[in-house]
Amino acid sequence: MPAATISETPIAAIPIKKATKVKGPCTKFPADDLRPTRRFVTTHNSKGEGVFLKDDEGDHHKVLCNGLAVANIIYSTQGSQVDLNDEKDVAFAAAHEPPIHTRNGSVARLIDFAPGMESPIHRAMSIDYGIVVEGEFLLTLDSGESKKMLPGDCSVNRGCNHKWKNLSETKSGRMLFVLLDVAPLYVGGKLIEEDLGEMTSDYAPHPEE
Repeated sequence: MPAATISETPIAAIPIKKATKVKGPCTKFPADDLRPTRRFVTTHNSKGEGVFLKDDEGDHHKVLCNGLAVANIIYSTQGSQVDLNDEKDVAFAAAHEPPIHTRNGSVARLIDFAPGMESPIHRAMSIDYGIVVEGEFLLTLDSGESKKMLPGDCSVNRGCNHKWKNLSETKSGRMLFVLLDVAPLYVGGKLIEEDLGEMTSDYAPHPEE
């Protein structure tokens, strides 16, 4: 049976809230009506036993879309094999606020969305695992196809142009995103490139830019 879609309308015909035009209620992480989150990072003691190194709220918080969302960077890494020796990865994560994704690395971030918030259309050149933590969301692709996502639902976005909408008009919602770098992607012989649109200024640039 073919997969059901909520909409078959081309995305160009779908009204998009201009997130950067409206001042949102999010000034810090977490959103006021969502609970604080804690991050637990492990390491080893001199006996080789696992112990907790960090119990905190993350190193980098960032207001997005003029206050309609706010991100908490849980962790980021560099290299296809992460170097855990001498806490090198911990130092890297603390020192670097990542771009939307880290080239040849990974990023994990929580994002709180204000009530009714609809993101601009955007594309990251990464494979994105999106997990709904709290609330209900609509994931819409540039073909117009959409899927409603409930707590515990997961998306695997393979470099597609997309947008997110918090379906509640009264309560903030929260998602966890894990982004991994990908090889250059060609569709129909054309190179697909990152396009953050209105959100370009919300994220740190890639190091070579």
